[in-house]
Amino acid sequence: MSKRKKQLAKSNDKVISGVLGGVAEYFDWDKTITRLIAVVLCVFPGHVFGGILIYLIAAVVMPDADDDDRHHDDDDEVIEGEFREK
Repeated sequence: MSKRKKQLAKSNDKVISGVLGGVAEYFDWDKTITRLIAVVLCVFPGHVFGGILIYLIAAVVMPDADDDDRHHDDDDEVIEGEFREK
């Protein structure tokens, strides 16, 4: 088993786009608390548009999470051949 480098990516455990879940996974924080803190920070006057803008930019530029449990590119096998009805 190879050790993978930690990467900031969107979470598969999404509420909207997975940005805050990905940040929580990266820093090993609780996802619910991370989301609540983000909402509270966006509610304060002067931070609403900045917080929303940062979230939208992150949603566009952050890569999607690798779906390691479901798909392994190295393990894919292609079987070429012909199927015939008998």
